[in-house]
Amino acid sequence: MTEPVTITRGPAPGEVVVRSGDTVERLFAVVSGDTTWVFHDGDVFRIDDGAPQRRGQRAQGSLASPMPATVLSVAVSPGDAVKAGQTLVVLEAMKMELPVRAPGDGRVTHVHCKPGDLVQPGVSLIDIA
Repeated sequence: MTEPVTITRGPAPGEVVVRSGDTVERLFAVVSGDTTWVFHDGDVFRIDDGAPQRRGQRAQGSLASPMPATVLSVAVSPGDAVKAGQTLVVLEAMKMELPVRAPGDGRVTHVHCKPGDLVQPGVSLIDIA
């Protein structure tokens, strides 16, 4: 028999707490228009029309923070080649470390943050082409 799953709002804006038995997961969600973006353990998921989809392996565009956070470390520089899943930036929000990982292979074109910066959701941290 599977454990019941409960989903509640967390104490911070955008935080969601999911409980299943003894397992507790914290996720963060941002709503933009008809789309909900969910950030969990370095992965970003998009929910449209009620169907969750993992963000594609396309590695072009900007990576942004899913919530207000402080930049702890930046692991890449402009010109660096990156692989899918590679941690590029580590953020800290509410005493939790949040790795921002490359969604696919690519090359860093710009880095818009440095350790100690306070960043807001939707603001570009790193551009990849």
